[in-house]
Amino acid sequence: MASGASRNVRFQNDIEVQHFRTSPRENLSSRKHGKGHDPKKCRLGFRGGCLDKACRNPTLKDRVLSRAFSEELESLVHAGSRLFFDPRGHLIHLWNKIFLAACLLSLFVDPLFLYLTGTQRNTCIEFKYPLALTLSMIRSLLDLFYAAHILFRFRTAFIAPSSRVFGRGELVIQPYKIARRYLGRTFWFDLVTALPLPQFVIWIVVPRLNDSPTGNRKNILRFSIIFQYLPRLFQIFPLSRQIVMATGVMTETAWAGAAYNLILYMLASHVLGALWYLFSVQRQESCWREACLLESPACQTMFFDCKAVSSNRTIWYELSNITSLCTTGSGFYPFGIYAEALDAKLTSSSFTQKYFYCFWWGLKNLSCLGQNLSTSLFIGEIAFAIVIGVLGLVLFGLLIGNMQSYLQATMVRLEEWRSKRTDMERWMHHRQIPQPLKQCVRRYHQYKWVATRGVDEEALLKDLPMDIRRDIKRHLCLDLVRRVPLFDEMDERMLEAICERLRPALYTRGTRLVRELDTVDSMLFIIRGYLDSYTTQGGRSGFFNSCRIGAGEFCGEELLTWALDPRPAASLPLSTRTVRAVSEVEAFALVADDLRFVASQFRRLHSAQIRHRFRFYSHQWRTWAACFIQAAWRRHKRRRASMEIRVREGGGVRAGGSLRRSRRHSIDGKALIKKPMEPDFTVQEED
Repeated sequence: MASGASRNVRFQNDIEVQHFRTSPRENLSSRKHGKGHDPKKCRLGFRGGCLDKACRNPTLKDRVLSRAFSEELESLVHAGSRLFFDPRGHLIHLWNKIFLAACLLSLFVDPLFLYLTGTQRNTCIEFKYPLALTLSMIRSLLDLFYAAHILFRFRTAFIAPSSRVFGRGELVIQPYKIARRYLGRTFWFDLVTALPLPQFVIWIVVPRLNDSPTGNRKNILRFSIIFQYLPRLFQIFPLSRQIVMATGVMTETAWAGAAYNLILYMLASHVLGALWYLFSVQRQESCWREACLLESPACQTMFFDCKAVSSNRTIWYELSNITSLCTTGSGFYPFGIYAEALDAKLTSSSFTQKYFYCFWWGLKNLSCLGQNLSTSLFIGEIAFAIVIGVLGLVLFGLLIGNMQSYLQATMVRLEEWRSKRTDMERWMHHRQIPQPLKQCVRRYHQYKWVATRGVDEEALLKDLPMDIRRDIKRHLCLDLVRRVPLFDEMDERMLEAICERLRPALYTRGTRLVRELDTVDSMLFIIRGYLDSYTTQGGRSGFFNSCRIGAGEFCGEELLTWALDPRPAASLPLSTRTVRAVSEVEAFALVADDLRFVASQFRRLHSAQIRHRFRFYSHQWRTWAACFIQAAWRRHKRRRASMEIRVREGGGVRAGGSLRRSRRHSIDGKALIKKPMEPDFTVQEED
């Protein structure tokens, strides 16, 4: 194994013998010692060792690499090596998608060459050279993608079949081995698809066949297009399979997958329409030839070429009744399924009219499986109708099946939710759950679907690596946690620890999150929605205190007090308030065990600052402070009233008795209100 830029680089082994170049200084040193550098000893597999310095420490540029891992290709390029591509890399995957789009576009362009022939009203066949020039330019641009694909293949490394290291194969990056493998496999197939055959036939072959009949020229062009169209059609299937193997899916979204299958269906309609137009021109020409045989020797087949302009043709056309014979209503010639093209005078129309009419014809008959086709006794026409029926049956079934699969992928979550809802309804009916409670269950399931779209966020995050899961939690929860003034004093690492332990929670309107004197098992941080928090434990009858908790606030601080206690009780603390959702609430929860871990970090902070913040933002401490102020105010009013009575009575009440009554009222007022437990934020000193 090499000891250069990467320890995983593979060089020539005993089978692949390689010679390393040496520097002039090393050669000079070898000559001084009387030892010549023997390149035969510098094989990688030489077990006897190599004492030459040039053999032991060759530089990366001096080594001729034969194999490498995927991660090493970029470093080899920076080191001055040749450019190679990883077959599993992002660049090849991107190129495969681009080349697939170019292949589909080429498959749509090639059938347009079949529209180059048309007829004129004076019974002759013409060749549309302006359209041929436009199509040739577009086709040449698309051929560049096929040529570039061949170049990519010559520079794409392949996995050595004999290498399996850590479950992965090594990439062979020797140019001659890549070329030999490619030439022995799919090179010739790719070369056939990349050749500009239609351009060559139109601009080189056809002009040299001016003396041949028009049928020969059309047959040569038709054969060249069909000969190259089939390989180009078959090329998209292994290309699609490579994309699926690289990413697991053909498209990123279900709608894109459905659109891809629909494009293939449209492509088949496009090809069938072009073939139908070409066969229509052929049948019309066949009718002209049949009528010409009846009028020979005055009629000649060369008259059907629009370039053949002579006095003999003019005389023949004026005396001939070929225009009346070659119609669908004369009964002279059976046109079969091509009679529609003759009735619409499609062969003499403009290109746009031809294309859209033929495309609609192909789509219509492909969708109805050719049931409306009335053929003649001509074998080729019957075979074409059979192909339409079979192809329509196969493609229509594939289109419906694939689109259903893709569309079901978008609805699978909804179907799962409906199935769970049906099971829940059956269970509630079986257990005779009351109707109000049923409404609560239904409302919760409805809100959970709206909030999460049926996605289990916790399950998704568990499948991700730790660093990605930490970053996602940080993105979702960090700003929310920072809104809590109690946590704002913590550093980034502590906040990340809190974010990792937060769990999503959903509550519907009317849900009681916790009731007074119930155990508190979690602390909630509100994302959206509102909660009502109220208590009746104010130290006197008829006491009621309530407050509104909104986004960015928290509840369940009793659990924090319990968690911060150095010697907490075995049981969870009791709630001093009732918390009820007044709207749909989305929150993050810290359960007791996670909060104990987070709370253990609080004692490392400054106790005075945290204590003031906790008291200020705690609803429990706010309630106690309000009750304490009210009790003090009542004591003040009683003391003042007592003083006024004593003054009116003329000092009948002794000062000592008044003082004892005042102290008794003060003690009673303090006893009625229980002070909340103080969280222990102090640092515990080690013994």
